Amino acid sequence: MHEVRDPRERPEFDSEKYASSLAKLDSIFRDISDSVNEVSKWRCPYKNVEDRCTAKFGCRNQDVNVLADELFLCLGSDDLDYRAAWEN
Repeated sequence: MHEVRDPRERPEFDSEKYASSLAKLDSIFRDISDSVNEVSKWRCPYKNVEDRCTAKFGCRNQDVNVLADELFLCLGSDDLDYRAAWEN
């Protein structure tokens, strides 16, 4: 049978397990960050996984012929430096 504990009691704290968990999380997020930094060198940061533009400004790579409630399509090539396409 499950033992009912007083909610004011704190469970034992395992500092080694905590440090190990933090190190593992750090490694995971560091890998994610490294991937994001690499991809950001060639892919527009406003282009989502569905090739839709999430920018709140105009860009010549936007296909605006979409339904009213849809994001514009991104027609930009990932082989180009997209930054010049942004309208000032």
